[in-house]
Amino acid sequence: MTPTATPAEPRATGADLDAVTVAASPAGAARAGAAVGGPRRRGPLLLGVRHHGPGSARGVRAVLEAEKPSAVLVEGPAEADALVALAGEEDMRPPVALLAHAVDDPGRAAFWPMAEFSPEWVAIRWALDRGATVRFIDLPAAHTLAAADPTWDDGEDEVTGSGRIDPVAELAGAAGYEDAERWWEDVVELRGDGDPTAPFEALAEAMGALREAYGHGGHPRDLVREAHMRLRLRAARKEFGDDVAVVCGAWHVPALARKTTVAADRALLKGLPKVRTETTWVPWTHRRLARRSGYGAGIESPGWYGHLFAAPDRPVERWMTKVAGLLRAEDHPVSPAHVIEAVRLAETLAALRGRPQPGLDETTDAVRAVLCEGSDVPLDLVRDRLVVGDVLGEVPAGAPAVPLQRDLSRRQRTLRLKPEAQERELELDLRKETDAERSRLLHRLRLLGVAWGEPAAGRAGTGTFRETWRLRWEPELHVQVAEAGVWGTTVEAAATAKAETRALAATALADITALAEHCLLAGLADALPVVMRSLADRAALDTDVAHLAQALPALARSLRYGDVRGTGTDALAEVAAGLAERICVGLPPACTGLDTDAAAQMRDRLDAVHTAIGLLPAHPAPPDPRDQPDHPAPPAPPAPRDPQTLTDPTTPPDPSAAGPGGGLPDRWAGTLRRLADRERIPGVLRGRAARILLDEGRLAADEAAPLMSRALSPGTPPADAAAWIDGFAGGASGGGLLLVHDERLLGLVDAWLTSVPAGAFTDVLPLLRRTFSGYEPGVRRTLGELVARGPRSAAAARPAPGGTPGFAAGLDRDRADAVLPLLHLILGTEALA
Repeated sequence: MTPTATPAEPRATGADLDAVTVAASPAGAARAGAAVGGPRRRGPLLLGVRHHGPGSARGVRAVLEAEKPSAVLVEGPAEADALVALAGEEDMRPPVALLAHAVDDPGRAAFWPMAEFSPEWVAIRWALDRGATVRFIDLPAAHTLAAADPTWDDGEDEVTGSGRIDPVAELAGAAGYEDAERWWEDVVELRGDGDPTAPFEALAEAMGALREAYGHGGHPRDLVREAHMRLRLRAARKEFGDDVAVVCGAWHVPALARKTTVAADRALLKGLPKVRTETTWVPWTHRRLARRSGYGAGIESPGWYGHLFAAPDRPVERWMTKVAGLLRAEDHPVSPAHVIEAVRLAETLAALRGRPQPGLDETTDAVRAVLCEGSDVPLDLVRDRLVVGDVLGEVPAGAPAVPLQRDLSRRQRTLRLKPEAQERELELDLRKETDAERSRLLHRLRLLGVAWGEPAAGRAGTGTFRETWRLRWEPELHVQVAEAGVWGTTVEAAATAKAETRALAATALADITALAEHCLLAGLADALPVVMRSLADRAALDTDVAHLAQALPALARSLRYGDVRGTGTDALAEVAAGLAERICVGLPPACTGLDTDAAAQMRDRLDAVHTAIGLLPAHPAPPDPRDQPDHPAPPAPPAPRDPQTLTDPTTPPDPSAAGPGGGLPDRWAGTLRRLADRERIPGVLRGRAARILLDEGRLAADEAAPLMSRALSPGTPPADAAAWIDGFAGGASGGGLLLVHDERLLGLVDAWLTSVPAGAFTDVLPLLRRTFSGYEPGVRRTLGELVARGPRSAAAARPAPGGTPGFAAGLDRDRADAVLPLLHLILGTEALA
């Protein structure tokens, strides 16, 4: 069960293709079926199949029932012989896969998937149910995984051109079909009556012609695999005689039937590289069986093939019933009459197209026309949920697994977090112990690189006691768990060890702060001391204000997480307060002389730092007197008061600039004021600082207009003025509503815009369009109406005493009461009489 390649070499001609055409036709299959259904021939029974083909699976089951061989040999890694018995347990539910990985490098892994309709799985279950011997005959995974080593050279030149061929596509083309899947359905899958074993000999004959024409067909390592298969087949025949059945890919049947010597086969296997491997069963999904997932031997429609295999009769009627149930569950109106009409249409289309029964194309066309009323939107849902499907297999608890996987499975059962193939959202309330443990488990897995869940945007709110996760279990996660097993035997121990290693190796301050945040989220108390020491050391040495600004938000979030999760954050708060103080001192000089791109990045950091400082304690606890020297050093001299003077980022801030109270918010407000007033700072930063001050009430309403007037004065370059407007009234900051409600500011913008010279207007237009395009449509419409109306008279524009520009002096109770019925409707309450 190796991935089959799709590109094709130039096709063979003449007698070779004639033989293929005859063998690939339904008539040829019927003639060959007579041989299979007749007296038992000498030699082992070679059943060439298509991996994950329900028609092949039905044929394998029928032949095995008729012949009842003593041993069944299946294509698969030879090490899996020890795992065969697990396939017969009740807890084993396909789709599943054999997973082999290198012990020293778990990331080097390979899968051998099997679905309920896979011929290999059917053969294994038949043999186990009847006490027959089951063995895997493919090349051991120890050699297969070592193939990634460049020392394993095939000794042949690469095949020129496109290289590899797809045997099914070649046979379909030889039979006159353009669509390989449609040919396979007509010849194999949709043959409801007659002998289901007929295609085996036909496929063997056709594959023989292809192998004569193409040799290894661009798969040179198949020659090595087939040599090992022949050796295993010889060993089985010595033990069981000819009472042996082989179930393998049809491509390999001619090679297994070919007469070779033992010495020749062993020569092909001599000197192959080898790695130490471990093998187990893991759950698989229909979605990962699909070819579009990247699985080379995948099929287009695993859900459809599973239905064909499981439906005992009337597959089209049963399929349409499934589709109707799915659409009804999604609130689409579908009646029994729709189902009847869809079945009739599918059968009519099959007759018109000359097909033995309706296939996937016919049923899809009928579903689109009747059940989906011509729309592809619900049809996409049908394709995703049914044609492909989200079926996730299960394996017994006794299957071999690395210790970390066992601990994860135990935690999943304890916390009732069942792995599911279908993506789902999980909302957690961290005030509940079970939800808090779920959160810690998911965060620990993320730190280990096991991407089972990703945080998602949840319900709106500023609280930290809720989390929303988007979960989906993929088979590859078993490999990621095996890789993470090098860090420890339990999820907590492995996450702790990896966090400590990352903390010691980190060089960027932002990386360490993000790691500290992750440790708090994951509840890794044992890793925090190491992380905090690294954080303190790195923060003391880093003098780049941009790095400090990038690191502070993660620390501020961590302090909030610590509150709701009950994690001690005293040391973290001290580091965060120190970073904030240094940012307040070093930000103005760091913002001087920046180019456009650097200024845009600094604007984002400015917003992030402002949010972070709002989360930090305004007055951090004083340090413990026992940690102070007996004779404190004299205070440092105050920093220069001149806003144009550059300040060393490591110098303590000027207490006089902090404003009354001396708290961190006051010092930050003083920093923003210096940014807004300093002319050498880019306009986008000056405008953004002014807007933050205005929103926080640190800038009086009557101060905003003069500040904007100065920024938009005729002496200011148009590009710098446009950048100031972008920083002050950018769409993301709600600046549109500010201009709507304060017509003085809108008038200043309008007056500046009309005064921009024609030559400079085209230069500032892109920036202005970006600024105003961020406004909501209603805000843009209102601004347009205000500008079209023109400025009001001075008396009308003047606010009432004590009022705010754009607002009335008092509350209009009649207008306020008008919204009460709607609020009662939304809240589900009753209005007072």
